[in-house]
Amino acid sequence: MGGAHGAYFQQLQFALAEAGLYRPTLVLDRQRLDENTVRLIQHLNGNFDYRIVGKSLPSLPLIERVRAATASNRVMVFHQPFLNLLAAKMPDADLLMGKPMPVQMAQRFYQYQVGQSDFSPEHQLQWLIDSPQRLKEYRQLAEARQQPMQLNFELDVGLHRGGFKKASELARCIADVQGHPLLQFSGFMGYEAHVSKMPGVVGGPEKAMAQAMGFYRECVAAAKTVLKDQWNPATLTLNAGGSSTYQMYQPQMQGSAAPCNEIATGSALVMPTDFDVPSLADHLPAAFIATPVLKALDSTEVPGLEGASGAIAAWDVNTERTFFTYGGYWKARPESPAGLQNNGLYGRSTNQEMLNGSRNVKLAQGDFVFLRPSQSEFVFLQFGDIAVFDGRQISETWPVFQQGA
Repeated sequence: MGGAHGAYFQQLQFALAEAGLYRPTLVLDRQRLDENTVRLIQHLNGNFDYRIVGKSLPSLPLIERVRAATASNRVMVFHQPFLNLLAAKMPDADLLMGKPMPVQMAQRFYQYQVGQSDFSPEHQLQWLIDSPQRLKEYRQLAEARQQPMQLNFELDVGLHRGGFKKASELARCIADVQGHPLLQFSGFMGYEAHVSKMPGVVGGPEKAMAQAMGFYRECVAAAKTVLKDQWNPATLTLNAGGSSTYQMYQPQMQGSAAPCNEIATGSALVMPTDFDVPSLADHLPAAFIATPVLKALDSTEVPGLEGASGAIAAWDVNTERTFFTYGGYWKARPESPAGLQNNGLYGRSTNQEMLNGSRNVKLAQGDFVFLRPSQSEFVFLQFGDIAVFDGRQISETWPVFQQGA
């Protein structure tokens, strides 16, 4: 196996060299990002509101670009420092927590948010509640601060990562919220990341989706029973979806109206390898890790096994050559040039990663290796500013979120 960079990566390598970016760099192809966003809009077709998943696109300029293209001010947030940043820098945003936060972190948000912007938490922020215990904690916080709070309820629609599993228990909690002067029921979130991965032997994605939406409808019915004439889906966030499943959502699902009115997606716009699934076949990879080759060697030597180098190369010709890269051990896999692989005997390194290839791999010292991240939500934060590729050059850089700010 192996070869040289194709035309796309040759141009990307030239752009990085021209920009002087001879260090590990997260590169985002702006044209591909835009194309993926257009596909998202086409698939949703105006049938659902769209919420941007902030953890998958962890950069203010990146989120702003998607906001502009989708005309959505809705963002899902998963980390308290990111929440404070978005409230300060996007004061018009509608924010929904994507996971239930420790109540102490909610307290910290309010502590640092006051006076930072025109953002109004009581109208623009929904905290996620996954249990009666969490509801009790948030009620106590609201009372202690005299802080009005919107509460969205997490449903266990089959992922089994927490959330309400029984509509009866959910109904009691909604009733508790409706009877409280500081609390407001704002809707549901039902995340179903398991659906696209279900094998045919247990019914496949179609059966899993039907079961997920069936429970979602049961919860909607329970809420209607509690709220009676106060039930108004136009004022509620009924969230569902994910990158690998968003194309499965239609106004009518399994013969009934879709129980949700909002779909959340983020990774589908940049396409890390974890999302190489049939349901996203029309999306393009838009994010790459680029890193220079520090050393290009014509053999592979493993400490203690130097005498076996020839035999190892004869057994697997794709270990004939060795390349040490600037950094490594990322959640990523080599993408270009073709034919690169890790060496299980030598081990991994975050300092100088060993990659092996056959003599057909055309890499020299100073060339770049390109890898595709397996996910975006953490990997994007490891390289500093994102280098934005416009198809010809690195035209701008976008800062990423800070984990501990």
